[in-house]
Amino acid sequence: MRYSVETVATEKHPNRWLIAGMGTLLQLCLGAVYAWSWFQKPLTEGYGWTNAQVAWTFSFAIGFLGLAAAAGGVALPRFGPRTLAVTGSLLFGAGHLLAALALELRALPLLWLGYGVVGGIGLGLGYVTPVATAAKWFPDKKGLVTGMVVMGFGFGALLMSKAIAPALMTLAGGRLPLVFAGAGAIMGGAGLVAALYMRNPPAAAAASMAGSGTAVADAPTDWRRFALMWLVFFCNITAGIAIIGFQSPLFQDLWRQKDATLAPAALAAAGATLIGVSSLFNGLGRLLWGAASDRLGQLGVFRLMLGTQIAAFVALAFVREPWLFGTLICYVLLCYGGGFGVMPAFVLNTFGARRMPVLYGCILTAWSAAGVVGPQVVAQLKDRFGAAASGYAFAFGAGLLALGFLITLAIRPPDRGGRT
Repeated sequence: MRYSVETVATEKHPNRWLIAGMGTLLQLCLGAVYAWSWFQKPLTEGYGWTNAQVAWTFSFAIGFLGLAAAAGGVALPRFGPRTLAVTGSLLFGAGHLLAALALELRALPLLWLGYGVVGGIGLGLGYVTPVATAAKWFPDKKGLVTGMVVMGFGFGALLMSKAIAPALMTLAGGRLPLVFAGAGAIMGGAGLVAALYMRNPPAAAAASMAGSGTAVADAPTDWRRFALMWLVFFCNITAGIAIIGFQSPLFQDLWRQKDATLAPAALAAAGATLIGVSSLFNGLGRLLWGAASDRLGQLGVFRLMLGTQIAAFVALAFVREPWLFGTLICYVLLCYGGGFGVMPAFVLNTFGARRMPVLYGCILTAWSAAGVVGPQVVAQLKDRFGAAASGYAFAFGAGLLALGFLITLAIRPPDRGGRT
């Protein structure tokens, strides 16, 4: 029996939109890591750790995310998406529980190990699986659907910073160990439910999809092109992730300069609002830029995102009005998220469906490197220069984006059917 794309959605096999929706839910749970800046100030003030020491937790999480995603891309054909997604969800939840124990013991290395290493591995295994799986179910809408799935990751910070973390903080009476334990139970549990829905299309349907004319045939791997794509991804991520990890403290610094009478609670609320709103743009950017890349081509979209962000970062270095600052941050996050929405289709169109899980997982190691470089540069600047660190941080980001834009000019489009 021969299957078409439409048949896959209506036969006894799971509806492909349900699988895409569950993939989005799984990403939503994992994306809670992007609310880390919500915890940055309470941890530095409550435990006496420096900004750089606390930021290493986030850096380890993103670092091991990329490494685990690369390993997961290799393991995915052997173990299947459900096994990897379930493992990732369990490890992500366990990382939160270890972090809770670390805070109870005031043990910084255990916090790095729990939230950073164990949780980061869970993030990587959980992240790569729904993206690669959804791409197989939707060869006709690669950019749109992979953008939709990773959109959930961007929205995770909104859910954590504006709903889960404040509610748990109230219920726990301000005790951070209980907050982390509760967050692990909620996000790990919901992610586990979503992970159980992850599966590949039937073999017959997948074969028909590959022959439908919308999927891209495999081509020999051009490692020079891969390296240039990796660098472009790294530049875009590093600039954005440096802001994600510190947007709340930077925003609070501006409000403090504008009105020195603001209470700490009001400053914290303002920071949480920016995290929530910017996470919406992070999520929407993954969907909107991903969908746009189906029409404009992935390479052209990357050039547009990088070029416009240079102007945004230069403006951020001079802006002193908090709400204008927030608007520019939201645009940066829109393009930051867009990189994640565009890259899966970029890899798929460039290297083909068979190589996509492995090469996409490998390209996510750029996220690992960026997760270390971006937050640590800003943390060191903030520890050394205090409120004046923002200008240096934005200059650093603008320089990286300019480098990324120049690299895109050295990437030639694929020699075959793709529109990149």
